[in-house]
Amino acid sequence: MNQTNVLKGAAYMVLAGICFATANAITYHITAPADWGGLGFRAQSDTFWQYAIATLFSAPFILRHGLAGLKTARPVLHLVRVIISALGVQAFVLAVAAQTPIWQIIALVMTSPIFVLVGAALVLGEKVSPPRWIAAAIGLAGATIVSGLWTSGLTWSMVYPVAAAVLWAGSSLMTKVLTRTESAPSITLWLLVLLTPINAGLSVQAGFELPSTQILGWLVIGGIVMMSAQYLLTWSYAAADAAFVQPFDDLKLISNILIYGLVFGYWPEGNIWAGVALILAGTLYLLWSGRGTTQAAAIPA
Repeated sequence: MNQTNVLKGAAYMVLAGICFATANAITYHITAPADWGGLGFRAQSDTFWQYAIATLFSAPFILRHGLAGLKTARPVLHLVRVIISALGVQAFVLAVAAQTPIWQIIALVMTSPIFVLVGAALVLGEKVSPPRWIAAAIGLAGATIVSGLWTSGLTWSMVYPVAAAVLWAGSSLMTKVLTRTESAPSITLWLLVLLTPINAGLSVQAGFELPSTQILGWLVIGGIVMMSAQYLLTWSYAAADAAFVQPFDDLKLISNILIYGLVFGYWPEGNIWAGVALILAGTLYLLWSGRGTTQAAAIPA
């Protein structure tokens, strides 16, 4: 696969991160308590409605592909991937609803590339070059600074984002495996079809809520953004190998900082900026070290 496809994979990952950051801000506004400037909607219900709306907007796509789009030799892998992805979303949203500082949430989620790199090397058999490990280590150091673990220690509210990081890493590796034999539309179709019933079950277990008109409007916007993020994520893994594109997900922290700062007025303070700089440096180092090479493995059509 040529350098153009490698860069496309990185670009898709960055755009997916921007979409996810936007969806995170919407989730924060919907689920945070009123005294935090939110609407106080139950986290599990937010996840159900947001993804259900995303599926609704994808109806033309689903109808166009129909049952033929669901044809696969790996139904169990699709199911496990979607379950793990749904649990990761639930863990992330619960962290937001628990009023965990957003910088700690996003920074701890940024440890996901480490799990992806390890899985890519041990499970997928991908060759992980030293620059990729260095970039991931730099990003992890930055995430540790942003999270404030050295001063506050690990609290139960931080377990949620760490769990989300591990679960999403597993989902990312499964996505990569599926792209070797499945088309991007098929992978996305399975995600859309299975997420709604899985999230519905989790929402009912936690106490199902109907949204108000105001919340519904935000859920519609969030659903559209989330749908776009899922497409971009799948395209990224189809274009380049998981070990290469995953560290570009670190830029999601930058997107979150800008969105939360501009929309809610929450800007990082003190040494948090040093951590942000390290995360950005790790990603830029990865791009620089990979110039002129073809880091991605070919994907069968």
